[in-house]
Order: sequence, then structure tokens, then C-alpha cells
Amino acid sequence: MKNRFLSCFILILIGSMLYSQSESEQIEKTIDQWHLAAAEADFETYFSKMASESVFIGTDATENWKLKPFKAFSKPYFDRGKAWSFKSVERHVYLDRSKQFGWFDELLDTRMGICRGSGVVKLENGTWKIAHYVLSATIPNDDMQKVIELKKSTDSLYLLELSKSRVIMKE
Repeated sequence: MKNRFLSCFILILIGSMLYSQSESEQIEKTIDQWHLAAAEADFETYFSKMASESVFIGTDATENWKLKPFKAFSKPYFDRGKAWSFKSVERHVYLDRSKQFGWFDELLDTRMGICRGSGVVKLENGTWKIAHYVLSATIPNDDMQKVIELKKSTDSLYLLELSKSRVIMKE
């Protein structure tokens, strides 16, 4: 009886591990296809990988894009045949217990040097979609003070503008 229970437990454990790997691989494939679509300026494929309520946060403090405005902003780049090229060189994918949501972080090789991407994916009608993506430039700790000085003026102006409007964005 103990052996049968142990055998069933091991089979269930292995099956759940394989299922998790499969989900992670599907998420990775979605993200890779999304990045490739941008590199190939394939507008339809790129935006088909995003959920209908997606948010894309860019490297500039003003870039907090909901899907429709992000599409409008991006369209001219895709139409010119050259959007952006992000190649993942390291990625970590995580899943919630329900296997309906995941999150990830990645290091990217870009024209800006190494950047970091992080995001949330959700299972929508059996397909993984990117619901939230954050792109950030990486700054070596030894160079941080130079960057602080470089952006001090722009940051001050933007903080002043934000303090005047102090509006919390809602859907």
C-alpha cells in the first residue's frame, strides 16, 4: 500500500513539474515572438501578443502607455519597417498557483546597451498574453552619480509638473 501511494505521489509530482515547464516554455515563446515581431516590424503579430488592457512602460518617465495609445505611438516605427530590437540574454519566468498568471524579468541586448524588461503575462482563452511590461535602462552602480547629475534638470521639471497635476490614473 505504501509503495502504491509513493508511486502515485511521484507520478503526480513529475506530471506537475512537466506541466509547469510546459507553461513556462509557452510564456517564453510568447515573449520571444513578441520581441521578434518588433525586430521584424510586424505590427499585427506584435500587438496580438498583448492583452487588451496591456500597459507598456518605457524608459522615459513619461512613458506609461495603455494599449491603444501605445499602438498609435508605435505604428509609424513599424510602418517604416524598423521598430526596435530587444534580444533576451537572460530570463526568469514564474507562475502563480492557478497557472493563469505569470511574471518574468529579463536582461536584454538592445541599441541602448543592456536593458531590463519585466512583466506580467496572463492566460487568455488558452493563450499567454503580455498584460504589463516595463523596460528600464540598467545603470552600473559606479556610474549612478553621473546619471543623476545628467538627468537632474529634466527630472526636476517633470516632478514639478507632476506635483501640479497630482492626478492618480485610473482605467
